[in-house]
Amino acid sequence: MNLQDLLAPIHYNIVDDIEKHRSDKTALMMEDESGVVTTLTYKELLNKANQFANALIKKGVKKGDGVLVIMHRSLETYIAYLGLWKVGAVISPASEMLKAKDLHLRFKLADIKGVVAHGHYTTEVDKANNDYNALTVKIAVDQHVASWDNFDDLSTTESNTFTNVVTASTDPALIAFTSGTTGNPKGVVHIHGWGYAHLRTASERWLDIREDDMVWATAGPGWQKWVWSPFLSVLGRGATGFLFQGRFNPEKQLTLVEKYNINVFCCTPTEYRLLAKVDQLERFNLDSLRSTVSAGEPLNSEVINIFQEKFGLKVRDGYGQTESTLLIGTLKDAEIRPGSMGQPLLPEFIHVIDENGQPVKEGEVGDIAILRSFPALFKGYHKEPERLAKAIRGDYFVTGDRATFDADNYFWFQGRNDDIIISSGYTIGPFEVEDALTKHPAVKEVGVVASPHEFRGAIVKAFIVLTDGYTASDDLVKELQNFTKKNHRSL
Repeated sequence: MNLQDLLAPIHYNIVDDIEKHRSDKTALMMEDESGVVTTLTYKELLNKANQFANALIKKGVKKGDGVLVIMHRSLETYIAYLGLWKVGAVISPASEMLKAKDLHLRFKLADIKGVVAHGHYTTEVDKANNDYNALTVKIAVDQHVASWDNFDDLSTTESNTFTNVVTASTDPALIAFTSGTTGNPKGVVHIHGWGYAHLRTASERWLDIREDDMVWATAGPGWQKWVWSPFLSVLGRGATGFLFQGRFNPEKQLTLVEKYNINVFCCTPTEYRLLAKVDQLERFNLDSLRSTVSAGEPLNSEVINIFQEKFGLKVRDGYGQTESTLLIGTLKDAEIRPGSMGQPLLPEFIHVIDENGQPVKEGEVGDIAILRSFPALFKGYHKEPERLAKAIRGDYFVTGDRATFDADNYFWFQGRNDDIIISSGYTIGPFEVEDALTKHPAVKEVGVVASPHEFRGAIVKAFIVLTDGYTASDDLVKELQNFTKKNHRSL
């Protein structure tokens, strides 16, 4: 695949590939915790998105406006994203775990003018806005909230036709946040053309999604991985997406894969590890599965072996970053080499380089780097060009991860250049945890590191020097944990 194949047309919107599939085919199927099933066809989904887009225009949302979306798994989340991109808004996904302090920071960093949120997240948004005061649009989903517009009230009476605001492929579409080792989270800017390149690389060559597939990608909204897989990779390929609106339970998850004849299954290594521990795993019929993939952190070889032995399934690992798309993985027809990251999806763009920006030789440790010409690479850190400059080495963006490669161009992970903690697929900056803990009067000094964990891959461990007058105890540990969770995002 050459560079021209990945370049979007001059005028392109990230939803254009989804609009091509307008039909009576089921786009989304959702089961909630009580077993109620709701579906939307592509036509219904796009019509509802048009209604929401019309409502957004009336509320004054314009092309280029920053809108933060803090929603859980729901059909409305898909409608909200489609509608916002139709009007040319720049979306910032936000995890439901974020507290007012975290939201306030994102408001400022991403120039947020509006928020779309499920009702029970509105309290933290309002707290954050007390010190920001620049939100001109607040839309609550599922609930009627004082001083907020209601999603259904706004959109259900609007026309279901809408002419998309013209966007260039180079216009910003998304500002996603990623943790840093020092300082605040970074706002990663992606343009509409990023979505075009993503669909033609990760969706096709790694996920292997086909138009007739039933796809279950379990990533939750609030993280860019949701935009990657459950949203864009499914709808952009014209497949049917399944979502479960309920708590994770490994036996329930296997039951749903069997019940809905899931063809493509994408979840975190933590989920796969827990699935592999289910008693009498072979009692589940997983014959419908054709493509099973995992991303977020390395997957244990023993888990890969369990699914291979019991079901004949190849669980294929993948590696990517918020700043790009999936970059390296075990491709659909490739041999699995346990312990390897897999091969670059596009080897012409992804290399291992030395400190001078030159490719290293086979077997030598170097930095995983992406040529800056790669169309699925981000355009910069919002308002922080100096952060991007630090990550540039010659013609490359340096990921911060180190690896070697073998004679068949399989990459082998050798560690990170920084202290980012990856737990259950989530990236956590030690600085954020340290910053939270230092605000407690008992904490004099603190250092945060990753600690290995059987299921999560790693967990956060804090080493604390107590202020005079405080004594270490189990009660104080619980108090510090609760303090962090109450004032900052849950860890």
